[in-house]
Amino acid sequence: MSTAEETAGGEVEPWDQVTPDAARRLLIAAVEAFAERGYHATTTRDIAGRAGMSPAALYIHYKTKEELLHRISRIGHDKALDILRTAARREGSATERLADAVSSFVRWHAGRRTTARVVQYELDALGPDARAEILALRRQVDAEVRGIIQEGVASGEFDVLDVRGTTLAVLSLCIDVARWFNVNGPRTPEEVGALYADLVLRMVGAG
Repeated sequence: MSTAEETAGGEVEPWDQVTPDAARRLLIAAVEAFAERGYHATTTRDIAGRAGMSPAALYIHYKTKEELLHRISRIGHDKALDILRTAARREGSATERLADAVSSFVRWHAGRRTTARVVQYELDALGPDARAEILALRRQVDAEVRGIIQEGVASGEFDVLDVRGTTLAVLSLCIDVARWFNVNGPRTPEEVGALYADLVLRMVGAG
């Protein structure tokens, strides 16, 4: 199983929504190629070769290389938003929900580090329409975390002067895990998630 399919914990990426099988294989190959070489340095021939297919076969399923990146970005951002929305809307205090949101978000960026690097760091390669769509999803991601922090401030659980700035700091901290996490390193995704949840609660002044 490829790095784009399996996480450190053995969980499989949600590529099963991509059909038929050939389209899924091409998408997984594109994730790996973009993460390894960067979007601009990757050719459609590279992607097709990784998928065990001819370059001509790629165009049956994806009109352009950008369409592949857009599909990857959309699936990844939908998953990230779902993670944060689930945490934000669960029962519990703002402190509990923020800890859950951070630990879950970090686990995803560590366990799905190959996909996350492409999803988070290749945004500028998208065309205007696709980029606008992904930016709208990012605003929703921001709103979920900001909402929890605002609730914590209102309830007296958090001591935060700049909610927007703190939200940006929290998300940046979580996202950057995809850049440095090593599956052979000393910590598991779960351990990093727990560590970052504790750090963020200290950041917002949780009691």
